[in-house]
Amino acid sequence: MRRPPGDPPTDGSAVWVSHTFLTCCEPKLAPVRILVAEDDPAMAALLRRSLEEEGYVVDHAPGGGEAVWYATEWDYAAIVLDVMLPEIDGFEVCRRLRIAQRWSPVLMLTALDDVSNRIRGLDSGADDYLVKPFSLAELAARLRSLIRRATGERPVVLRVGDLELDPAAHCASRCGCVLDLTPREFAMLELFLRNPGVVLTRTRILEQIWDFAFEGSSNVIDQYVAYLRRKIDRPFGRNDLETVRGVGYRLRLSNDRAFEDSSGPAKPGDGSSAARRSSR
Repeated sequence: MRRPPGDPPTDGSAVWVSHTFLTCCEPKLAPVRILVAEDDPAMAALLRRSLEEEGYVVDHAPGGGEAVWYATEWDYAAIVLDVMLPEIDGFEVCRRLRIAQRWSPVLMLTALDDVSNRIRGLDSGADDYLVKPFSLAELAARLRSLIRRATGERPVVLRVGDLELDPAAHCASRCGCVLDLTPREFAMLELFLRNPGVVLTRTRILEQIWDFAFEGSSNVIDQYVAYLRRKIDRPFGRNDLETVRGVGYRLRLSNDRAFEDSSGPAKPGDGSSAARRSSR
């Protein structure tokens, strides 16, 4: 039963101060919910007990299917995901969650300590990787770090409209047609796709795509933007990589060209007919 206002506690566990009371222990924060996906009952119980002692509210999924269901139904502050799950392994669970645009930070647990599996886990959308056996204190520290830096969407494949780029597979496409890009063009396109609708100055592009030893002028940015337009825009009858005069360049969001696309069919011989030919 809730204590009536003005009625002091009687069990000695708190100190009465100006018609309120302050507990002698640390103030409790709102509970943070964690999902633990682990099929081994003993390990799952150990993780639950350890994380609850850290102050988390813990849900447990014993299989991959349950993990996908829990993580799509609830927003978790973080997910502790074992790789070797029944039904659906941890790699596939993480991939499905990212496709479903579920962005909770994922900490993968596994006994597979070879580099290829770590790369596979991170490329599937995981944020961190911990090899068994591990310290529970380190697990808690890694979770705290993930929760602190969690920032919204982190898609595995970058998409703006029909333009896609997969950094892990190092491939890009438009309308299903593979784009033949040089390493520098690929890096520039990735930068634009990570910042859709944002005006990027020449200086920012130069700093992020070229190394500090580069001594050329910012005109090289204009040249590479022109190269990129020839590959991602012109063959498809688009003009999405636009110039913002006096500032830099911007990749338009897909809904920004709704009016342009409704203006009528492409003319014969334009870029969109070339795109149709390349997709056959």
